Amino acid sequence: MNLPESPENLHLDSIDWYIIQRLRQDGRTPFSQIAQELSVSPGMIRLRYNRLVEKGYLQIVAITNPLNIGYHAVALIGIRVEGNKILKVAEEIAKLDEVDYLIITSGRFDLFAEVICRDRDELFAFLTEKLYQIEGVRESETFMHLKIVKEIYI
Repeated sequence: MNLPESPENLHLDSIDWYIIQRLRQDGRTPFSQIAQELSVSPGMIRLRYNRLVEKGYLQIVAITNPLNIGYHAVALIGIRVEGNKILKVAEEIAKLDEVDYLIITSGRFDLFAEVICRDRDELFAFLTEKLYQIEGVRESETFMHLKIVKEIYI
């Protein structure tokens, strides 16, 4: 995947981009292997990697498919909020344990939250006892995940 050049990432050179791309393919790729592929020293890759992590360009994490590990109620929830309370509502929703992803958007919904629950009862409790209790939440629409077909992280 070719990543765009922009004012924010102009100081990343081709070696930085290669490291990012290689670790996107497999986050466990040894520095020595990346160094060999680039004909540079493993120490250089280690320094570059540390800088990329320190600057927030790169984070290595384990990604799970929640549907495969016992969470059978994964949903994307579109949320409409009273106009002057969007940031406050977003802060409150972000505190909820079931929420793993939250964004402020334009369009029909003000916020989208992805929530992960063990079952439909837990999702129902989340909606009624947590989400709908937050002052400023006007309405929501819940979209259940049936199957994850593609999930990538840039």
